[in-house]
Amino acid sequence: MHFNLIDTHSHINMMIKKEFDVALPHNFSILADPVIQEAAACNVNTLINVGTSLIESINCVTLAKHYKNCFATLGIHPNDITHNWQHDIAEFKKLLDNKKENKIVGIGEIGLDYHYENYNKELQYQVLKVQIELALSYNLPIIIHTRDAGLEVLQVLEQYKGPDLRGIIHCFSEDQQFADYALSLGFLLGIGGPITYPKNQALRDIFTNVPLEKIVLETDAPFLPPQAIRGKQNSPAHIATVAHYLATLRGINVETVANITTQTAQALFNI
Repeated sequence: MHFNLIDTHSHINMMIKKEFDVALPHNFSILADPVIQEAAACNVNTLINVGTSLIESINCVTLAKHYKNCFATLGIHPNDITHNWQHDIAEFKKLLDNKKENKIVGIGEIGLDYHYENYNKELQYQVLKVQIELALSYNLPIIIHTRDAGLEVLQVLEQYKGPDLRGIIHCFSEDQQFADYALSLGFLLGIGGPITYPKNQALRDIFTNVPLEKIVLETDAPFLPPQAIRGKQNSPAHIATVAHYLATLRGINVETVANITTQTAQALFNI
């Protein structure tokens, strides 16, 4: 059984080193090769590594330039904003001026996160809006992270509503009303390991009925492993697990899930 799957959201750059926000080791390919080969053995033939800070975004570009089937996005995650964020945006622009050569296909992950105490709401808003504007100016889709901030995220996206605004609600975990509104703004819904968790019946209900053309598959590796490997490191190979689960949930064959979600992702990221 052969079909093509895309992991629209992974962090191989984080899988292959012990610390966040440091450059990849010079021998990174020794560590990354097995991850990419394991994914390919499971029909996951395209990988998008998603940036969360300046250093990690550069790491994503490094992987993209080294591997034919890898692409990169640039972004400052709401939990990774530093006092230096304006400098980081300026560095992003330098990379984006050569976006084709650097294989940059989106801006993300960006958004709002009110989960941890002492968050700075105004700063998160400001950095999110600057990055949405960056995506629009370079004609790129955005990858939205939202946690305990669903309504506020929609209010920000509403301000930029139009044919050029597009992207993915990463690790979708909101309600049906949010789903409907995000789809009306032109967004896709990203689904990964959490759909397999026993407590997430409400999420399964949504993804049983959402148009298949509005869904993309993602692992968030090394995070959010499917139920069968909870507690272990996730990897892009498990896109296959998500695809099979979604096919069973919807009562369709996995080839249909693979073909449609892959076409959707290719169109969004222009790959």
